[in-house]
Amino acid sequence: MKLLYTFCLSLLSVTLLQAQVIEQDTIKPGRGNRDAQLKNIKDRKARLFTDSLGGTEPTNKVLLDTTLYNKYGDLLHDDPEYNFRQPLWKPAAQVIGVNLAFMGFNRYVAKADYAYVSPATWKHNLRSEPEWDTDEFGINFIGHPYQGTLYFNAARSQGYNYWQSLPFAVGGSATWEYFGENTLPSYNDLIYTPINGAALGEILYRLSSNILDDRTTGRERVIREVAAGVINPIRGLNRLLQGKTSQVTNKEVYEKEPINITLFAGVHRINTKQDDVFGSGGNKAMFNVQLDYGNPFEDQKRKPFDLFRLRAEFSHGGGDTISGIINNITGYGILFGRNSTVGKVDVLTGLFQYYDYWNTRNFDLGALGFGPGLFTRLPLSKQVNLYTNAHVGVIPLAGNSTRFAPDENGLRDYVYTTGLHGKIESTLSLGRHASASFVYYHYLLKTIEGLEGTNSIGIVRPRVTVQLFKNVSLGYEHFGYTTNRKLEQYATQRSTITDQKIFLQLFLEDRQRRGRYN
Repeated sequence: MKLLYTFCLSLLSVTLLQAQVIEQDTIKPGRGNRDAQLKNIKDRKARLFTDSLGGTEPTNKVLLDTTLYNKYGDLLHDDPEYNFRQPLWKPAAQVIGVNLAFMGFNRYVAKADYAYVSPATWKHNLRSEPEWDTDEFGINFIGHPYQGTLYFNAARSQGYNYWQSLPFAVGGSATWEYFGENTLPSYNDLIYTPINGAALGEILYRLSSNILDDRTTGRERVIREVAAGVINPIRGLNRLLQGKTSQVTNKEVYEKEPINITLFAGVHRINTKQDDVFGSGGNKAMFNVQLDYGNPFEDQKRKPFDLFRLRAEFSHGGGDTISGIINNITGYGILFGRNSTVGKVDVLTGLFQYYDYWNTRNFDLGALGFGPGLFTRLPLSKQVNLYTNAHVGVIPLAGNSTRFAPDENGLRDYVYTTGLHGKIESTLSLGRHASASFVYYHYLLKTIEGLEGTNSIGIVRPRVTVQLFKNVSLGYEHFGYTTNRKLEQYATQRSTITDQKIFLQLFLEDRQRRGRYN
């Protein structure tokens, strides 16, 4: 009887504490200043639901209803009552509106030759087979995916989930290809624009959700709305149309996951000669931002992009790239996944989508990929962890520069390819004090349109960081790029170049998520 009494009392205590935790997320009218209540809610959540030292999840996670909340006390889904799905015609009309806006700009502002469309050009496009276009590399592999994010978020920001929004990206891209230009529709855009557009669109949607908080008012609310609108313009427009920019709620209404932000700024040294590990060369200013969204080792049922990483690097000056200031944009997002534990090792296995854009002196590469991935965390002590993730994948479509050889039409210096990739990233994290990382990517590509041939590309990136004070570290990173192009009509092109980067790193860690998974 005593044992039964103790069990019932414990169960009652947990239930009461759980109710208290959930209730605390709601601002109560008449209970004091709204801003003060909101601060208390966030402080209490951070105190109760923070990754335990030496662990990967909050120790008090059992206090939450995991059908509604993740282990950090945040919603698993957008509140369906507040973010209800709009009628189908609304996102469809907005997709058409996006295309009309682009068509109007291209014709009446840019006055581009391809923008002069008519029923005759539409009829011609509908009766013709698509082609592989000759747009600039950056337009095809950065510009078009971004255009796809607009179609995707026309639906995503009106109550549709990831899978329901994907067809709008497909439809928007198809209607643009057939009706938005007087050139023939292109195979590459019909594939790359909607699929990578959906991936980047979901990332932008998640980032804007982490910024928005409809419980806030005043200056803070304005700053949040503007920032979210800059990151996700279509969502910002829809919030205006739906009246949400001024609507104030008493509870959180958006799905969120912890996010860690890493900023790098420093000097990028470019070795002039090929095959030099270190050598003479010029220096450029560089800036890098990396976003790590979600905890790979949190045990939960995962939806698309509940976990993702996005990294972008920029340099001042064109000497270190073929063109422009963008060195690379890379990322991955989970589509399906499952967590487990093997001894002391925390494990996540899943299916991922990958986005790669590399603009180096050695090659251009833009790739869409899918494949399985494995994440592990091996705790060596409460402060020291070894994080590793490994991926293999299929590349349905990629673009890769030929550098010295134009295509048979003489119009572009890259070919369309398909192939495979393998990636491994490993970081030994000594808590806040230091880290040592090793990253290696490899791509095997075969031409499907353009100059026949293959290319084997390797990218190696070791890095070390040492803490200077608080969240600021001094870092060194060494880049090595190798390419081995075998074109049937040209001599084999083998090349290795290296760069070095010295930088200051600012690590902005979510108050609830411990662990430097980067």
